[in-house]
Amino acid sequence: MSRTSSTENSSRGSSAGKRTGARRTDRNRTGRGKAARQSDRRPPGRTAYRRAMRREAPTVVGLLLDDHDFAVMTGYPSFPFRDYGLYLHHLDGLLRSLHAQGTSVAVTLFDPERYADHCADTRRPPDTPASRIHYTAAVSTTGPAVPYTRQPLALLRVQLAHEAALRATWDRAGDILTAAGQCPDCEGPLAHCAFDLASHTLLRIVEAAGPGTHHFVCSLPAADGDPLLAAAHITADPDGDMHVSDTEALVLCTVMAAARIATRPGGLVLRTTDSEGTDTVYGWSLHPDGPHPLTEAEVFNAYCTDPDTGDPVPPEGGVRYRAGLPLPPPLPGDY
Repeated sequence: MSRTSSTENSSRGSSAGKRTGARRTDRNRTGRGKAARQSDRRPPGRTAYRRAMRREAPTVVGLLLDDHDFAVMTGYPSFPFRDYGLYLHHLDGLLRSLHAQGTSVAVTLFDPERYADHCADTRRPPDTPASRIHYTAAVSTTGPAVPYTRQPLALLRVQLAHEAALRATWDRAGDILTAAGQCPDCEGPLAHCAFDLASHTLLRIVEAAGPGTHHFVCSLPAADGDPLLAAAHITADPDGDMHVSDTEALVLCTVMAAARIATRPGGLVLRTTDSEGTDTVYGWSLHPDGPHPLTEAEVFNAYCTDPDTGDPVPPEGGVRYRAGLPLPPPLPGDY
């Protein structure tokens, strides 16, 4: 019995040892599984970091400016909207939502014709959301854009149309300058010399007009299409400081520079409001050799004639019409 008991005990001990070992093995496996699962977990704060980075990533939204452009896009089955008013409503909601999240948003012009050209050039299928996204991202670097600051959508559309008109005028005037060739005086690009002269001419006119608020309008007949038109507001302080939009000044000087190369003269009109609130209008014709002052009668006729119909327009009360201010010739260092 002793041996039997001993054998049984030994057998039980051996079995118990085996079972105990098995339990140890299971626990080890369980431990390794927990460690593996813990290693697969995302580090703390990862989602928060990405959300923070997403808030700092700017967003560009393409806007169909009018119902004509919208109607063109409805020809694509993948375009989800069929009503322009509903499209604007949801676009406004999207912009407000992005702004509320702290996202920097810029709105750019979505031109259906250029979009079709873009898809043809890049060999992308035009009837896909991905192609529309790709075009919006591409045009945002070269086309007109307006930052969204929670302004009403109607105002945003006006601002974008203004930016688009500035860009179109700048492109057309730039094409004229690009084709100008070489300057006969310095043998450099004539476009650079013409632009420098136009910039200095604008500064000399502001200095001659004196302190006040100055509104410039420059027009240049085009060989084909509508005339080039550019405008800029410049405020001149008594201490000589000037305040002007860089974009408006750039486009104005580019059109003035193109007038030095064009075969037909351009025109420049200045309306100045002095510190007493008196408005005075001056005018010049633009030629290759520079601006020529208009007479008082020529200024009156130019300012009081409808540019589209040629019909006379009644003069404004309290506005003085004066001959163009004579300007000294540019100095050699001006160009």
